[in-house]
Amino acid sequence: MVEVIVVVQKESDGSELLTLAKKVGEPVALTYGTNEAERLTKYFNKVYKIKEDDPESIFTALKNLYDKFNPKLIIGMSSKNLKDAFSRLAGIYDLPFATDIFDFNVLGSKVTYKRSFLSGRAVESEEAQMPVLLLALPRRTQKSEGNVNGSIEELSIEKKSQIAIKERKEKVKGGVNLETAEFIVSVGRGFKNKEDLKLAFELADLVGAQIGCSRPIAADLKWLTEDHWVGLSGKKVAPKVYLMFGISGAPQHLAGITDAKTVIAINNDKTAPIFKNADYGIVADLYQFIPVLIKKLKERH
Repeated sequence: MVEVIVVVQKESDGSELLTLAKKVGEPVALTYGTNEAERLTKYFNKVYKIKEDDPESIFTALKNLYDKFNPKLIIGMSSKNLKDAFSRLAGIYDLPFATDIFDFNVLGSKVTYKRSFLSGRAVESEEAQMPVLLLALPRRTQKSEGNVNGSIEELSIEKKSQIAIKERKEKVKGGVNLETAEFIVSVGRGFKNKEDLKLAFELADLVGAQIGCSRPIAADLKWLTEDHWVGLSGKKVAPKVYLMFGISGAPQHLAGITDAKTVIAINNDKTAPIFKNADYGIVADLYQFIPVLIKKLKERH
């Protein structure tokens, strides 16, 4: 008897979501748009896959599986596509639906979980009656070890839509994966020119960090691609160290770093809001501070 449907695109998410799924019952997986199905068979006895990766296709496949199994729980990792697909299913069947959840547990026929609100500045505890749809925050659950040898079934999707896709263009990416980074060097409007970002890149290379940024750098100035963007509308990250330069500390940016272990802020404005939210704050000109830091790090190597 299938009690949980786990919607997953990559292996790392599958191993984490399996831990949550097992709290409710026997799961199957639905994967979309990637070649991860084979890898997922070591976590799930049955993996359904679709080639498409648009929200309508995911919703259609999910609806077919929901009608077939009538599960207690449907769960995935928070993403734009899954928020779209899950909300459609929740609307059709009048099911409770929550996003960005963590600390998930089962209490009889109900589930309990926590989720943040007010741009990540507050946390509330909630409960919902099963069946329920949930989207979890990444890197907040212990990963499961894969020890099964499941099978794969490809689903055929028949969509009844008035929307036709005329063209698809690959989104430009910067080759970063901030969600899994343990050390992030993040840049903001304190940098005066795009060329000056090379200071941050040199520092990041020295310490083995990835580069993040605030909204203006990616969305307005286009100095970096959107996969570097940290914040409420960008990536939510959980590194061990988040080192930020020239970022004032707007609530939208803070919402993306609430799970960072240690936040270090460098800003030349001693009244910047970030100093109230950082573990360590340094009032300094980044153009003077970064070269000195780079010099000291090189001396230690």
